[in-house]
Amino acid sequence: MAPVLEGLCKYESLIDGTLGLEDIALMNDALAVRADNQAAARRILEQQNGPKYRHP
Repeated sequence: MAPVLEGLCKYESLIDGTLGLEDIALMNDALAVRADNQAAARRILEQQNGPKYRHP
């Protein structure tokens, strides 16, 4: 469902066979890579500038 929630495809495309399992896997991989890259960028910024939000 992640590709649908992210707006990469419509739910109907999943259930009507327009998209195959390979398509869904590629989209899931791309979303995972994006999340990993964003997390890495946040870690680098925190190392350079300190955490944006500190827990009490």
